[in-house]
Amino acid sequence: MADRLYRSESDRIIGGVCGGLADYFDVDPSLVRLLAIALFLGAGTGLLAYLIAWLIIPRESEVKENTEQETEKEEE
Repeated sequence: MADRLYRSESDRIIGGVCGGLADYFDVDPSLVRLLAIALFLGAGTGLLAYLIAWLIIPRESEVKENTEQETEKEEE
């Protein structure tokens, strides 16, 4: 399981939200994508939730940069 939630930059189709969620929960990204599609089609709120997550969840590189900076501060 990943330490922090992020949008995946390597396992992405649109925004990387599903890839990041899959990495965070340690599940197959295809399952997360299928669940997202079911929410898009079924409830109709899935698209809104995806867009909000896309805006709120930081990119993978941003999270790694922050983690590296925190590690450097702790070592000082």
